Amino acid sequence: MTLAWLAHVWRGAPPRRCFWTGFWFGLGLFGAGVSWIYVSMHDIGGMPAPLAAFATLVFCAFLALYPAAAGWLQARIPAGDAMRACLLIPAAWTLAEWLRSWMLTGFPWLSLGYAAVGWPLQGYAPVGGVFALSFITLTLAGLIWLLAARRPRAGYWLTLALAMVAGGEALRHVEWSSPASAPLNVALLQGNIEQSLKFDPARYARTLESYARLAEATQARLIIFPETAVPRFLDQVERDYLRRLDAVAQRNGGDLLLGVPTRKSNEEFFNSVITLGVSPVQAYHKVHLVPFGEFVPPGFAWTLRVVDIPMSDFSRGTLGQRLLAVAGQRIAANICYEDAFGDEIAAQLPEATLLVNVSNVAWFGDSLAPAQHLQIARARALETARMHLTATNTGITAAIDRDGTVRARLPQFAEGRLEVSAQGYAGATPYVRWRDWPVVVVSLGVLAAAALVARRRRSR
Repeated sequence: MTLAWLAHVWRGAPPRRCFWTGFWFGLGLFGAGVSWIYVSMHDIGGMPAPLAAFATLVFCAFLALYPAAAGWLQARIPAGDAMRACLLIPAAWTLAEWLRSWMLTGFPWLSLGYAAVGWPLQGYAPVGGVFALSFITLTLAGLIWLLAARRPRAGYWLTLALAMVAGGEALRHVEWSSPASAPLNVALLQGNIEQSLKFDPARYARTLESYARLAEATQARLIIFPETAVPRFLDQVERDYLRRLDAVAQRNGGDLLLGVPTRKSNEEFFNSVITLGVSPVQAYHKVHLVPFGEFVPPGFAWTLRVVDIPMSDFSRGTLGQRLLAVAGQRIAANICYEDAFGDEIAAQLPEATLLVNVSNVAWFGDSLAPAQHLQIARARALETARMHLTATNTGITAAIDRDGTVRARLPQFAEGRLEVSAQGYAGATPYVRWRDWPVVVVSLGVLAAAALVARRRRSR
């Protein structure tokens, strides 16, 4: 309903007013939705509270510029109420979201399309991705506004709204992929190591023992550890410990994915996943790094003096890394918030049979971030028609089916092991083939066509 309200307040308003309405709307959206940034900087990173609050506010204000720009852009194009509510606003907003997903390394968190996951409209996700869901969600909000405002042709708007919902529900039942092999048993480990203790040398031995104990208690063919489960560089980890983990995987006739930082030199450090077990040793190095968390943008080195973030200057892994061939699967591994970038995940398909995310969201405490991350993972499963397995340090560790359903999960802030039967799939959804470009082109086309029509009318 808030999106329908936005369509109402943007109706007939001048561009300047639409800009500021969009800004304040965005500030509220991001202020509530990404408040966990304050938690990571102050509660976990130790930044002074006033500075952390100010930094969070500035970041949210920057993000609010995108809906502000969308409001300004749609207002610049003359159009009727129905055209504006159902096409211009969705097109402008969707383009703003898409730009936000890659400008300055990108921050696609809180795209409106994620709200459709779990509802009939999610059926459109394998066709056009989360940005298409944003477009369709806004169009539906526009139709609701037309009905609420009692605009002419109410029956037509109601029929169109019901048709959109029915179309999404019908698409939910389309099987975009097919089983690629027999199911396999998988164990997802959740060590529940507090972030304040994770890099404490006095806690190191207990951390390793906790994870080894969890791994040794399972017969799963594939065992998955979370991000930086071993909080030391791989070359500093005791060889006996690595052999112990390798022996577990060998005993089970399978493989193990271990989150551990690696380095090639004293200047190249990587946030990595390595494999142990019956398959040859392989590695994935994280490509899409978190600004200020995993790398420091030029000119901002001073931030490291006011926040305590260990290993905050990683190098980027190369693009096009090979899939991890383990346990009879071809795994598209991604680390932390890399799975927020649907286009990048889809680039690894259709070759990948299974998606695996390893994360350490302990940085965000008991905030909205873990639940939001799980919602994002569900969208990736829908877009690719693949199972998505996510192993985290403190939660939410979960197994997500190709239809976005959470099949099983562990409670947060508890040590545990989630054992599931995972199915690898083959096949390509329309989104895997075309990714975000169709909805971007459609959005640009809507805006260009509306501007051209308005110009011709003025010239007459």
